[in-house]
Amino acid sequence: MSTMPFAPYIVASVFALAVGATLGGALIAVLTMRLIRAVCGLMICCLGLAGLYYFLNSPFLALMEILIYVGAVCVTIVFAVMLAEPDEPKQTAGARGWLWSGLMLGVSVVIGASLARLSLQGPWPTPAARLNDGSVAAIGRSLLTTYSLAFELISLLLLLAILGALVIARTGRTAVKTDAPQPPAPPVRPAPDPEPVLAGK
Repeated sequence: MSTMPFAPYIVASVFALAVGATLGGALIAVLTMRLIRAVCGLMICCLGLAGLYYFLNSPFLALMEILIYVGAVCVTIVFAVMLAEPDEPKQTAGARGWLWSGLMLGVSVVIGASLARLSLQGPWPTPAARLNDGSVAAIGRSLLTTYSLAFELISLLLLLAILGALVIARTGRTAVKTDAPQPPAPPVRPAPDPEPVLAGK
């Protein structure tokens, strides 16, 4: 049975693309000052995570990552941004902001390195017996029987997220800004007197 040429290199390239999309999207979502760019970065990150789930032999989780996070959460945020006020406050990162950013970056690196070492060198126990074969049909039966309540609660949570985003966006559109200084009214000039009409004309 012949295999596709350069198959290992293609697989490694796709895996590197998924990792790069995850890291790049996360950096865009965190570092940008514009909300719409942050949402786009979150979408790219979720797509990269879906690719990583597929490499972990979990196509169902990859599909749910795309449907729920990209197709529901990110789209809801985009609609909220579209319905909210177009003017965004200009934010500048001061010395305190850079300090917190460096601290959070260091904590993230430590946690990531610890999890990587634990996953590669940790004393993992022997895997327990699998409850099902992990197919989409078995997962669907579990969602509609054993985990039906959790499945319905997730649907309710997404509905509440959509309604909350719409309420916040509508409040931002209809809010009256009373604290903003009102411009002074222009002075009213009196109308000129009409010229007298002479009797001979």
